[in-house]
Amino acid sequence: MSQDFVIEAFPRDDQGRGASRRLRREERKIPAIIYGGHKEAVPISIWHNELKKALENEAFYSRVLTIELNGKKESVILKDLQRHPYKPLLSHADFQRINKDEEIFVHVPLHLVNEETAPAIKTFGGVAFRLMTQVEVACLPQNLPEFIEIDLFDVEMDGIVHMSDLKLPEGVRIPALQHGAEQDQAVVTINKPKGVKTDAAGDEEDGEGKE
Repeated sequence: MSQDFVIEAFPRDDQGRGASRRLRREERKIPAIIYGGHKEAVPISIWHNELKKALENEAFYSRVLTIELNGKKESVILKDLQRHPYKPLLSHADFQRINKDEEIFVHVPLHLVNEETAPAIKTFGGVAFRLMTQVEVACLPQNLPEFIEIDLFDVEMDGIVHMSDLKLPEGVRIPALQHGAEQDQAVVTINKPKGVKTDAAGDEEDGEGKE
C-alpha cells in the first residue's frame, strides 16, 4: 500500500542567512520554499527531523506530497534538497506545486528484478552493473510511478539495457529520448567480473603448449 506523506509547514517572514541560522539552531527547523503552479513563491519552514525521517523512505523523492500550511493543503513534489557540506544535516528544501492537468518532471528510482535468477548471472557467473539508479520521467501527477522495474531475466551476458528498453507505465515518458539517439544512455549491463575469464578464453589458454 502506498504511503501518503504530509509535511507540516510554517510561515517564514524573516529571511537571509542570519534568520536561517537561527531557524536551524533555535527552532530545529529548516527554511524551504513552495513555488510554481501559477502562484507566487511562498517561503516556509519545516521540522528538520520530520523531513530527515521522511527522506529515509525512497518513495518520498518520487511521490506527490502534501504540505499543510495555515490549515490549507497543497500538493507538491520535492524538486531540490540542500545538505550541510559535512554534517548529517539538511539546510534547505524546494517544493514545486503541481496541477493535475500539467506534466511534472521527476527523477524516479530504478529497481532491478530477477537479478538472482537471471541465467546470465546465476548460471554463467555474470554480475549486474548499475550505470544509473534513477531516470527522469515526465507524466501527469496521477500517472507518476513510485519506481520503474528492470527485468534482467532475459538479458544475456554482455547485454546492455538502455533507457529506450525500459518498460514505462501508460502515460509516462522519458524526455531525454526526445533529444536523439545519443541521449539513449545505458542503464545496466551484465558482464563477467574483472579478472574472471570466459569459458572460451579459459579453454584456449588450457590448450596452449599441449601440442
